[in-house]
Amino acid sequence: MSENPITDASEELMISKRKRAKKEAARKALLYIVLAVGSVSMILPFLWMISTSLKTPQAIYTFPPKWIPDPVIFKSYLKVWKIVPFARFYLNSVFVAFCVTLGQVMTSAFAAYSFSRLRFPGRDKIFFAYLATLMIPYSVILVPVYILMVYFRWIDSYKALILPAMFTAYGTFLLRQFFMTIPRDLEDAARIDGSSLFGIFWRIILPLSKPALATLTMFTFMANWNNFMWPLLVTNSTEKATLPVGLSYFQEVYQYTQPDWSLLMAGSLLAMLPVILFFMLNQRFFVEGIKLTGIKG
Repeated sequence: MSENPITDASEELMISKRKRAKKEAARKALLYIVLAVGSVSMILPFLWMISTSLKTPQAIYTFPPKWIPDPVIFKSYLKVWKIVPFARFYLNSVFVAFCVTLGQVMTSAFAAYSFSRLRFPGRDKIFFAYLATLMIPYSVILVPVYILMVYFRWIDSYKALILPAMFTAYGTFLLRQFFMTIPRDLEDAARIDGSSLFGIFWRIILPLSKPALATLTMFTFMANWNNFMWPLLVTNSTEKATLPVGLSYFQEVYQYTQPDWSLLMAGSLLAMLPVILFFMLNQRFFVEGIKLTGIKG
């Protein structure tokens, strides 16, 4: 007597589902392992920096190295404010990063609105010419911009630190691509209600573009907070130096002796805190901006 063909088909279907489930579980397990290895490789230097900042100078060079300091000391976090004018560096970085971020987001938003929503002769050609500046390496434009700062007599001033960085083709491109995904029906309805171009920009485009604006804000703040080369070129005094430049002063203090790595790591950790805090506060908008950019293209 032959077996029921319906039963055989259902059994084969169940076996096939089990095989697919096993393959999917294996794929996810491999993915999680790769992500875990990547996460550990990224967080280990950060943990070692914290460990080093809490050690005595002698304990840093012990072998084999110890991850948990014994004893744990916090004097490096107090000493870092006294060896160099660390508070001044901090205030300079906060002021410069805030002004540059605000300026870049504003100029990029206005330019992106013009290139995406307004119609004028040569719009696309001007945009592509503006976009072509992204292909110029940053090191190539350092010397011409520095010469301009000398000509304007802006060296060792906040104007040299802020104004050249307030305009970016990348921010314009990022916001333009997002603005183009906003339906024009909303704009037409606002125009019928008597809204001006600026009113449409302020009341419709910007509120709907919060994820993209948050993403650009995050990128701009991080880039300017960690910028080292340009502040090093245009500042000569400690009164105008930013944190990345200020951290290099710790090596100058100990240029004839062995560097105090616990002091340098404590200063580096304090310099990282605003970036970490800023990211945590804007993480929701940042992730949403990446998601919507990927979906809408």
